[in-house]
Amino acid sequence: MAILIADSGSTKTDWVLLDNNNIIIQFQTIGFNPYFQSSEDIYHELKNTLLPVLSNQLNSISKIAYYGAGCSTPDKVQVVKQGLYLAFGNISSEVNHDLLAAARALCGKERGIACILGTGSNSCLYNGTEVTENVPSVGYLFGDHGSGATIGKTFVQHYFDGKLPIHLTKAFENAGYDREIILENVYKKPMPSKYLASIMKFLSEIRNDSYVKELIKNCFLVFFDAQVSKYSDAKNLPVNSVGSIGFYYKELLAEAAKEKGFVVGNIIKSPIDGLINYHS
Repeated sequence: MAILIADSGSTKTDWVLLDNNNIIIQFQTIGFNPYFQSSEDIYHELKNTLLPVLSNQLNSISKIAYYGAGCSTPDKVQVVKQGLYLAFGNISSEVNHDLLAAARALCGKERGIACILGTGSNSCLYNGTEVTENVPSVGYLFGDHGSGATIGKTFVQHYFDGKLPIHLTKAFENAGYDREIILENVYKKPMPSKYLASIMKFLSEIRNDSYVKELIKNCFLVFFDAQVSKYSDAKNLPVNSVGSIGFYYKELLAEAAKEKGFVVGNIIKSPIDGLINYHS
């Protein structure tokens, strides 16, 4: 019998139908977050986009392994479970937080530290089966160290404070940024953390600039101090990372880890391939 695996963020969900360790279908829908969507919202989206793709395989699915943003409390897990029930009926479903997805994708069944470094950031200590310790991330205003949102926010702070070298200030403004545009997006428009993280697109074009490299590395150093260093036996365990920021800046991440006395393990962009291996 087949297992349907889902890795869901607030933007997109990767779905994989796995049968006898063979990928039968790989598909993508919008992301789901029970803080912003109801069970009915989830059901209607699945009914319209995913179920037609799976129509010939529905009878073969014996289990759903769903990992999602926002699935951190029993009531939010129930919102997703109910949405899956409305869509798939009595098929057994396991709904877990995306942090467990990161841990399973990165560490498999081995002990280690699993980190998410994308738009936001998070981390945990994993014993090979479950998350045993978690330093709360508390979002982009007070946490999300090492994330795209925090790196973007730090760069903007340097811009406002007049700390950027002249050539970076000119390049930033020539790319369409200025004080009013930034303040409008951060204080008056929805999802300011995503806007701040979007500044990484600009920084990626000048990623070899020494000032930019130092800024990003410093954000990673803070991440290791604020998050990773607090886990039991942290310096004797591999520190693994999933997410676009850790993946595309892996060299700077490794430098920061070495400087703080940590050993880097697996660094991947997306959890889905690791989850396929875990569930195979």
